[in-house]
Amino acid sequence: MRIFLYCANDPDLLNWVQGTAAYGFVQAYHAYVQQLSASERDRCYAEGVPATRLFGATGAPGSEAELEALFHATAGRLQRSAIVLKFLAIMRSAPILPLPLRPAKHLLVAAAVDLVPCSVQALLGLTGHGLHRWEAAVVRQAGALADRLVMETNPAVQACRRMRLPADYLYVHRSAIGACP
Repeated sequence: MRIFLYCANDPDLLNWVQGTAAYGFVQAYHAYVQQLSASERDRCYAEGVPATRLFGATGAPGSEAELEALFHATAGRLQRSAIVLKFLAIMRSAPILPLPLRPAKHLLVAAAVDLVPCSVQALLGLTGHGLHRWEAAVVRQAGALADRLVMETNPAVQACRRMRLPADYLYVHRSAIGACP
């Protein structure tokens, strides 16, 4: 019998949480909104590192190569758990979207599953819980549309307002700012 002790401030756990969270955001944008170059994806990971150090994730990945190394180092420790499928069921049923958008919620959950690497999907019993080809096209269209929406209730817009910046300040398209240094 193996006994595992949980420690919320374990650096390995914090690095894993940061790595998988960053991966989810970067891959979702890359897959469903607009493709990012390898250097843009690396920049997304690198920009998160200083903040993650503040909460104890001292080895959080700062590039895709570091993320892949983290995934490789952790792969042997991953285990299937019934809680994963229970979590997906909760996400499908929770009223997290405005009423008119709730019918699309199952697509968003399936889209999230599709972001999980195939080997991990198989390990966790998620194979078959992803999107059909036509559904992926719908999610990409919705993602491209949502990327252009500036909603006053969005925390980023509210932050811009508090700083007396235009509501769309953080929504400037990459082509408008040119190449990043």
